[in-house]
Amino acid sequence: MHVETPTDAAALGRNLSARIGARAAEADARGSLPDEDVLDLVAAGYPGLSAPRDLGGQGASLAACVAANLELAKGSPSTALVAAMTVHVVGYQREVRTWPADIFDRLSRAAAEGQLLNSAASEPKLGSPSRGGLPQTQAVLRGDQVVVSGHKTWVTGGHHLSHLLVRATMDDERVDIWVPAHTDGVRWETTWGDSLALRASDSNDLFLEGVAVPADHLLSGKAAQNPVPNIWFPLLTAATYLGPALAARDEAVRYALERTPTALGKPIATLPKIQRQVGEIDVALIAARTVLLDTAGRWDGDPKQATAFLPLAAAAKHLAVETALEVTDQALRLVGAAAMGRQLPLERHFRDVRAGLMHPPSGDAALEMVGRGALGL
Repeated sequence: MHVETPTDAAALGRNLSARIGARAAEADARGSLPDEDVLDLVAAGYPGLSAPRDLGGQGASLAACVAANLELAKGSPSTALVAAMTVHVVGYQREVRTWPADIFDRLSRAAAEGQLLNSAASEPKLGSPSRGGLPQTQAVLRGDQVVVSGHKTWVTGGHHLSHLLVRATMDDERVDIWVPAHTDGVRWETTWGDSLALRASDSNDLFLEGVAVPADHLLSGKAAQNPVPNIWFPLLTAATYLGPALAARDEAVRYALERTPTALGKPIATLPKIQRQVGEIDVALIAARTVLLDTAGRWDGDPKQATAFLPLAAAAKHLAVETALEVTDQALRLVGAAAMGRQLPLERHFRDVRAGLMHPPSGDAALEMVGRGALGL
């Protein structure tokens, strides 16, 4: 399917969501990303959404990619997050071009062919890379090769990834290195499958044990110290968490229309209390969805405007996540005890959106960013 507009992209996301959503409960219970989900993404050309058209991709705008991921996440936010990692990395680089041109072309073509890639930046002691600090992962130049050793956490996509963008310390500077995922010395350890949220995202631990790659796989040096803000990441993750909240809303509405207690003799949807609860859910979702899509639509891809635009992206992400938390809680309250079991997907939606609290910018950091922008600081 060729993607020209956000409407096209939303249709693509919906088509995928229907297939992937049918496997979501089992994938969550098993705690791993289904191979079939990846095959569906590849068949639809989803990893290449943001790759330039002259390199085989769709060249889709951020607005289109957000619209697609919002729909995809209704079926499975785990799979949507895996997909978003490739889309945001390539989309961001399409704008800033800080990688060597030949590597950008190769990785963009790889995404267009359906290969998945992701950054490997977080570490057990470093925590979130957004907080700064030098990684403990070390890179050493040996002749015409760079040798990388370290331990990375929360690498979404796990063994399904074809390419890793590894953040390391080299000569007391932070650098990024392209590591093909099947290079000797790359080892995965399954650590994520029983986590609170997104159990099927394969956000496992990565070990790099003397991994050697050509020296020209070095993506960045000093430029990595003051990067252009990435507008793609917060908005695509916002879509990933607002999606399951929309799905929770639909499930709660379906339940209200079908649930007919013998004592009442008619569906609980006829009760003013239930109608008011659904109204509260819809108002919150309408606001968050409108702000998210409008914000994504305003981004024109100019890196010079990224710093000024970042507070808007942070606000949209914060609103989406807080709304998702609120809505999934309200959906559980509306449905009641039936929502506690796995017979309904509500408990999964409730858990999955909690991961949105961990993706930067979040919480106080997001609000401070918005406040600084408003104050002109």
